[in-house]
Amino acid sequence: MTNTQSVKTINGKLTYTDKVIEKIIGISLDSVDGLLAVSGGFFAGLKDRLVNTDTTRDGVHVEVGTKQVAVDLDIVAEYQKHIPTIYKDIKAIIETEIKRMTDLDVVEVNVTVVDIKTYAQHEADSVSLQDRVTDVASTAVDFTSSQADKATKGIIQLADENDKEPRVI
Repeated sequence: MTNTQSVKTINGKLTYTDKVIEKIIGISLDSVDGLLAVSGGFFAGLKDRLVNTDTTRDGVHVEVGTKQVAVDLDIVAEYQKHIPTIYKDIKAIIETEIKRMTDLDVVEVNVTVVDIKTYAQHEADSVSLQDRVTDVASTAVDFTSSQADKATKGIIQLADENDKEPRVI
């Protein structure tokens, strides 16, 4: 018996879609103090409340290579928080999580502050928009339900009328 064993090499490569890297970043940023939101703009926020979508990637844009990642973020910062510290924390978390999960090197993180709000303003805006969307959805459901009830009653009434008269051909 020989101690030489043939080692089989399996060819292939591991790649990541932009969506995966964006999602890692979006989830990891939840813990940054002073970061109220990674923003995809007003319409992205509206879309998030209308449809059950994956919201962790809004406002996150990446360029993924075979060994490196570049990141662009649009953020809403909290009023009276030190924005350069928020930026430093964002870079550190992104670099740590991307490296830990993918072994890719983060070579660039660009952050654009698109808005600044107090925490109370941010919460009020989130709740009021959600309430408005919920009210619209509720009204639509009530209207549809009412129309369906009317149609059902009409069909039942028509069927009852047809049952009362004998058919003569």
